Amino acid sequence: MDKVTPDLRRKAKAVNFGIVYGISAFGLGEDLNIDSKEAKEYINKYFETYNQVKKYLDEVILEAQKTGYTKTLFGRVRPINEFKGNPFQKAFAKRVAMNAPLQGTASDIIKKAMVLINDEILKQKLSSRMLLQVHDEILIETKIGEEKIIKEILTKCMKDSFDYSVPLEINIEEGKNFGEVH
Repeated sequence: MDKVTPDLRRKAKAVNFGIVYGISAFGLGEDLNIDSKEAKEYINKYFETYNQVKKYLDEVILEAQKTGYTKTLFGRVRPINEFKGNPFQKAFAKRVAMNAPLQGTASDIIKKAMVLINDEILKQKLSSRMLLQVHDEILIETKIGEEKIIKEILTKCMKDSFDYSVPLEINIEEGKNFGEVH
């Protein structure tokens, strides 16, 4: 782990998330500043190593082609009509089919966490307030003196937002402004 640099971590995330969300060899090559051939090798090696991911993605695409939609783990439906279109629309439909269940479930989780957090802040009559949500992050403006209880609320509500066999990891950072924690 001590050999993992921030740049290496950024590249690994680009490969992992890009592949799972249907990135092309060209797109991955652009993201990593490598040629498409090398990017294609990364994609192939990824699916050799994680063949169950490939199987899952292929099944999601087939199901979406049959039904015309995908679902999140919470049951939210994402219609996909582009399978009936031209080759570019069909390629887009495949990427959407791979992406929607994963990104949509992540979106469902963060929204549920936000409701739980807000309810708890109101219930405890705190002065702190939720300001912003960006992807999987929630920004809370915390009144001085409420930091400890807000951290407890965030931890509990975020963990309670999704009961799954793989626990959610939670990272809480604090600063005087958004820039200090980014």
